[in-house]
Amino acid sequence: MTDGATARRASVLPGFGLAMGITLTYLGLLVLIPLSTIPLKTAAMGWDRFVEVVTSPRAMAAYRLSFSAALAAALVNAVFGTMVAWVLERYPFPGRRIVDGLIDLPFALPTAVAGIALTTLYAGNGWIGRVLQPAGIEVAYTRLGVVVALTFIGLPFVVRTVQPVIRDLRADVEEAAASLGAGRWATVRRIVLPQVVPAALTGFTLAFARSLGDYGSVIFIAGNLPLVSEITPLLIVIRLEEYDYPAATAIAFVFLIASFLSLLAINLLSWRQRRALGRA
Repeated sequence: MTDGATARRASVLPGFGLAMGITLTYLGLLVLIPLSTIPLKTAAMGWDRFVEVVTSPRAMAAYRLSFSAALAAALVNAVFGTMVAWVLERYPFPGRRIVDGLIDLPFALPTAVAGIALTTLYAGNGWIGRVLQPAGIEVAYTRLGVVVALTFIGLPFVVRTVQPVIRDLRADVEEAAASLGAGRWATVRRIVLPQVVPAALTGFTLAFARSLGDYGSVIFIAGNLPLVSEITPLLIVIRLEEYDYPAATAIAFVFLIASFLSLLAINLLSWRQRRALGRA
């Protein structure tokens, strides 16, 4: 049999060439071409000016806050989002459908509205802030407020990723393990975690990526103090408002590269973790 006949037989569904062409064109017009303007605009700067802008104390502080807050929020969501998904799928209780519907609220709610609502709640005179402040915990206009806002917007990514896995995880398998003498921790470690952890890692990656680029929900609760609570997207917007387009694109370029490398590393770790769990 010829190579051409083998290739035709390997493709079960017709139209692969057309579909691939449409896919590449779509990605090129909406993703690759717009992103290519960032390094092109940055190239107009001299190297010394580029290094000065992207390594300034204000830019470095914004990088650190953006990545650390996004990582902290994604970790919180990976743990508690999995717990929320487990409760929604395994335990019937009054109002479960309402709670399940509220999980999608950060998707539908404009981020600016979410930021205003969170600031109102966690300010010193807010419903939650007035309880936390006497204990010495300040949320609004601090770095902790940034983490709270990013946790709010990232929760649905973990819950909606883990829920289908828990729904397909048969309870009778866990009961069979218990009947054979397996303890609760052994059942969780050998049966539940190998199924749930890959989905939780995927949700973690999505929540982390979403948190890196968020702007609207953070600027109201963060306080936006340079070197303290100023995130990278806000610094980019400030440079644009100052009509310093090369500086804005330079910061965006570095942030884009760092975000891509971070997501690549997380995906590689997730892939290795899934392989390790599959072998266990």
